[in-house]
Amino acid sequence: MQMIVLSFAGIILFGGFLLSLPISSRDGTWTSYLSSVFTATSATCVTGLTLFDTYTHWSGFGQVVILILIQVGGLGFMTIASLFFLLANRKIGIKQRVLMAQSLGVDQLSGIVKLVNHVLIRTAALEGAGALILTLRFCSMVPFDRALWWGVFHSISAFCNAGFDVVGAVDVGGSLIPFVGDWVVNITIMLLITVGGLGFFVWEDVVNKRSFRKMTVYTRLVLLISACLAFGGGALIALLEWNNPETLGNLPVAEKCLAAMFQSVTSRTAGFYSVPQGALSDASKAVTDALMLVGGSSGSTAGGVKTVTMGVLLLAVIAAARGRSRVTVFHRTITNQQVSDAVAVVCMVFGLAFAGSLVLSASNGLPLMDCIFETISAIATVGLSTGITPLLNELSQMILIVLMYFGRVGVMTVSLGFLLRNSAEERYRFADTKVMIG
Repeated sequence: MQMIVLSFAGIILFGGFLLSLPISSRDGTWTSYLSSVFTATSATCVTGLTLFDTYTHWSGFGQVVILILIQVGGLGFMTIASLFFLLANRKIGIKQRVLMAQSLGVDQLSGIVKLVNHVLIRTAALEGAGALILTLRFCSMVPFDRALWWGVFHSISAFCNAGFDVVGAVDVGGSLIPFVGDWVVNITIMLLITVGGLGFFVWEDVVNKRSFRKMTVYTRLVLLISACLAFGGGALIALLEWNNPETLGNLPVAEKCLAAMFQSVTSRTAGFYSVPQGALSDASKAVTDALMLVGGSSGSTAGGVKTVTMGVLLLAVIAAARGRSRVTVFHRTITNQQVSDAVAVVCMVFGLAFAGSLVLSASNGLPLMDCIFETISAIATVGLSTGITPLLNELSQMILIVLMYFGRVGVMTVSLGFLLRNSAEERYRFADTKVMIG
């Protein structure tokens, strides 16, 4: 765990140094190191929050640095490093296998090298297919060289759930708003986001089992919860924003449904947007907050408290409301320890996000609702913003850096701590007591 934490920190600091150089900026001047580290953290932690428009501020070199940070952060440092071990035909020892497992967020060493091989191959295939489709679509709008770069950049950014875009030549700081009605761009990006957010273990299980009933309980929960959040969130956003002239109101019916679905999918830690986030109603912002907080699944490129974590918490609430002492799903029992772990992760993430939002609001004089949106976006590594990111002072920028880092590295290491702990023998036990709940 220390290796994972330190490697991410080292990559961020070195990436920040590269981005601060004059060669990384479009106008050839130095960029402040804090701003560069903020961008490097956002890229490595696959968040997407930005102080500058990626296309207009960063040069081609700077954009390449950002893209490399996104790829390394999305797959995990040791997953990328293992590629060199495999290419050099070197033997992978137990230490490297443990680091690979932790980098992917899985708790078993059995078959880890095979899993890493599959992750690398399938990632290359999916990102390549996405880049090809997007390049062909962008070719009708811009010259081929730019279309190719746009296709590659947005495919990797979408698959890694990063949310960085380089279409500032069309609309500075507007993300994918110019393509709100483009079915090819929207569906391609949504598919890449979804597949990247399911998790590497889920890929393996789906490919090997193919039958829903034969899949593990975890995989079935991931697929069901992900589908419910995507379609349920899309339906809620469509209902709330249907007549809002600043978001969906002026779009044709089909494009309203497309934009609502895109908002629901991207809120699950991707960070792209096709409608202005600051123009959303407070109710839609609350729905987006909830989707961002849940995020993707464990062992994926996505952040958040994770789908199954929130699912376990919901199942525990339902069981308690029905007076049951056990939490069950698919004829299996979820242990009380796992329920406690889920409560701990959710409380920890939301508590840090809320505390951070109070500081942002007080130190910048900004609405609390927008600050909560910003901090949840940071700690859940989403990247959506109501537009306040460039307005934040240095203290607030540092808070967001810490939240983004914790959201990508901290939640992963805490979760791994739950999985790998050795329960110490209790030498004594206090007598039970009863307290009033509710």
